[in-house]
Amino acid sequence: MLAPSTSVGESLGAGRSSLCRAKAGPEAYNIHVNGVLHCRVRYSQLLGLHEQLRKEYGANVVPAFPPKKIFTLTPAEVEQRREQLEKYMQAVRQDPVLGGSETFNSFLRKAQQETQQIPTEEVPLEVLLSNGQKVTVTILTSDQTEDVLEAVASKLDLPEDLVGYFSLFLAREAKDGAFSFMRKLQEFELPYVSVSSLRNPEYRIILRKSYWDSSYDDDVMEQRVGLNLLYAQTVSDIERGWILVTQEQHRQLKSLQEKVSKKEFIRLAQTLKYYGYLKFEPCVTDFPEKGCQVIVSAGNSELNFQVRLPSEQIKEGSFKVTRMRCWRVTSSVPTSSGQPGSSLGKAEVKLELAFEYLMSKDRLQWVTITSPQAIMLSICLQSMVDELMVKKSGGSIRKMFRRRANGALRRSDSQQAVKSPPLLDSPDASREPLLKLSSKLTSVSLRGISHSGSTSDLGTNNFHGNYAFEGIGDEDL
Repeated sequence: MLAPSTSVGESLGAGRSSLCRAKAGPEAYNIHVNGVLHCRVRYSQLLGLHEQLRKEYGANVVPAFPPKKIFTLTPAEVEQRREQLEKYMQAVRQDPVLGGSETFNSFLRKAQQETQQIPTEEVPLEVLLSNGQKVTVTILTSDQTEDVLEAVASKLDLPEDLVGYFSLFLAREAKDGAFSFMRKLQEFELPYVSVSSLRNPEYRIILRKSYWDSSYDDDVMEQRVGLNLLYAQTVSDIERGWILVTQEQHRQLKSLQEKVSKKEFIRLAQTLKYYGYLKFEPCVTDFPEKGCQVIVSAGNSELNFQVRLPSEQIKEGSFKVTRMRCWRVTSSVPTSSGQPGSSLGKAEVKLELAFEYLMSKDRLQWVTITSPQAIMLSICLQSMVDELMVKKSGGSIRKMFRRRANGALRRSDSQQAVKSPPLLDSPDASREPLLKLSSKLTSVSLRGISHSGSTSDLGTNNFHGNYAFEGIGDEDL
C-alpha cells in the first residue's frame, strides 16, 4: 500500500502495494503489501533493478526512472521522487512482461528476506488443508511460493500435472476455528517470511483449489489425491455453510458419504447453490443504499450479494464479471503502521473494492464494498477474468497455472495421506429462511455512489481493466 498521506497505488501482484519514505535513511523506502511491510529498499537498489531490467528487455520496454540528483534534495523534491518511484514500480508491475519477470520478482523476494532479517536455513512450515489437517513440510526460508506449493504437493503425492489446480492462501483463523481468506500468496514473496513476519499465530497458510469453473473438477478427480483434496474441501464448505443444502439434499449427501462414494458426492454438490464459491466475512456496501450490510460470495464468474437493507429486509443478486468494466482497490493506512509486527485487518486499515458495472445498455454504475478482505476480492475477480480469457482462447488451465518450463517437484521422502473428513453434521436450520426471504436485486431501486472520497482519488493507471468485459445489446435488455 502507499503512504497514507498520498493516493493509493496500483496492486503489486494481487495485493495492494505502496512506497513511502522509511526512517532508516535518507534514501530508504518502505514497500507495503496489504498494509503490512513487505520490504525496505534504497534508491540505489531500485536503480540497480532498473538497470538490470533495461539490460534484459531494452530501454524502449522499461519505463523511465527518476534521475539522480547531484545536490541534497529539498523536502518537496524528496516527496516528488517518492511519487516518481512509486509510479515507476506500478508501471513495471502492470507490464505483463516486466511484472512477471523473474528479475522483478526475485528482487522483491530478496528484499523481503533482507528486511525481515531471516537467514536462509531449513525450517518446518505447517500448511493446513480445508479439513483442518496439518501438513508439515521442510523448506528453506528463501523458498518462493511455487517452491512451497510443490513441497506440499510432494508430501501429499499429488501428481505434478495437478499442482497448478491448487494454490496457497494466507488466512486468518478466528477463535471458533473459522477462516477468513486474506489473499493468495504471490510469486514475489517467500511464504515462510510472509507468515512469520506477521508475528501472529492466527495467520495460517491453507491449500485450496485455485480455479472457478467446476468442469475442471473432472481433471482433479481423475487422480486419487486430487479427488481426496477436492472431496475434503467440498465437505468443509458444506459444513461451514458456504454451500447451501436443503434437508433432503443433506440426507442424500450423508448417504453418499457412508457409501464412500466421493465422486458421486462431489457431483451432487456441484448442483447445489454456491458450489465452488469463496464466501467472505460480513461487510458494508453502498448498493443499493449506502451503509448496507452485505455478505459477498465469489464464484461462477460473479460476485453474489446477500444484502440486509436498513429495513432489515434481505435481498440477493449477482454481479457478473463480464459486466464489470474495471475495478480498483483503495485504502487508508496510518503512517505508524507497516512495521514488521503489524498485522492485517486492523481497524485503522480501511480497504475498499469498487467496480464499475454495466447495469443496462449505456448505463455504468460504481458499486463499492468496504471490507478487510477487499484485496482477496480483487484477486478473485482477476483470476476469474484470467480463467475466462484462457477458456475463450481455447487454452489449457494446466498451461495457465504451470508457468515454469523447467519446474520439477522435489519429492518428499515421506508421503502423507489426505484424511477423509467425518460425516456431515445435521444441517443448520437457520440457513434456509435466508433463501425464502431473498429476491433479486433488480427489484431494488438503484442509486449511484458519490464520486467524492477515497474511491475517486486515483488516476486511471490505478484501475484493473477487464478484458472479459462484454457490452449489452438490445436482445439482453
